[in-house]
Amino acid sequence: MDDVAIYAYQIGLSFAIFILISLGLAVIFGMMRVINLAQGEFLMLGAYFCTLITKAGVDLWISFFLAALAVGVFGMIVERVMIRYLYGRILDTLLATWGLSLFLVGGVTTIFGPQSESVAATLGQVTVGAFGISLYNLVVIAFALALLLGTYALWRYTRFGLVVRGTMQNPAMAAALGVNTGLVYTLTFGFGSAITGLAGAVLAPIVGAAPPMGVFFIGKAFITVISAGHLPLLGTISASGLYGVIDGVVAYISSSVIGEMTVLFVAIILLRLLPLGITGRMRRGI
Repeated sequence: MDDVAIYAYQIGLSFAIFILISLGLAVIFGMMRVINLAQGEFLMLGAYFCTLITKAGVDLWISFFLAALAVGVFGMIVERVMIRYLYGRILDTLLATWGLSLFLVGGVTTIFGPQSESVAATLGQVTVGAFGISLYNLVVIAFALALLLGTYALWRYTRFGLVVRGTMQNPAMAAALGVNTGLVYTLTFGFGSAITGLAGAVLAPIVGAAPPMGVFFIGKAFITVISAGHLPLLGTISASGLYGVIDGVVAYISSSVIGEMTVLFVAIILLRLLPLGITGRMRRGI
């Protein structure tokens, strides 16, 4: 019974991490079709904002949402200044966001140094047999599920979500109906950035904040979203569930490195068998 609980915990935590690092990219890449190579650095900025705000005396939980707000505003500025002029120009977008990624890593390293920053989340732990499980990690799992359900509800059941989905599918028609498509693109990019910043803040007590932090997560995020197919949210849930199970089980049996290698191997096979992704043959949804 203890082993079952530990397996469930490992799978749940892996699933939560995949959701956190991929959800913002599912919005920016999956819905907007913008390949943002600086997505990992948005995650890093969220972690740094969280650690700095918390060390300044702000409550840890409040710092999560302040970090999300700060990264979301930064993302909106990036969209207005850079991304807006590159829609439909994939190579130019790749080069521009790669340059932004290098700039952010260099800037953070210059200001804060190459060492990592950390913040504590002292919630204690719960004992399962001979194992101790961090209560904060359980909070991360619940947080990821709440963020996922909230994002789905926003896109599926609100007028804003309807306008965003319509604009992404047919911007010319949306503009003809009086929608300010430029504002919709800015808000959507900002929302995806805010989710990524929030993910970085939530992960900061676990992995800390460091300049190369984004490199550790960006590959997993892109693999998850690409495997998702053309329905970004449903596909991201499915891909995160699959990779979370694989990573959680293999990491517990062997090591986290072997778990990540196994996830990559499965992703290659999956894309070979399903080149359009998990939701490639589905026709409706988000």
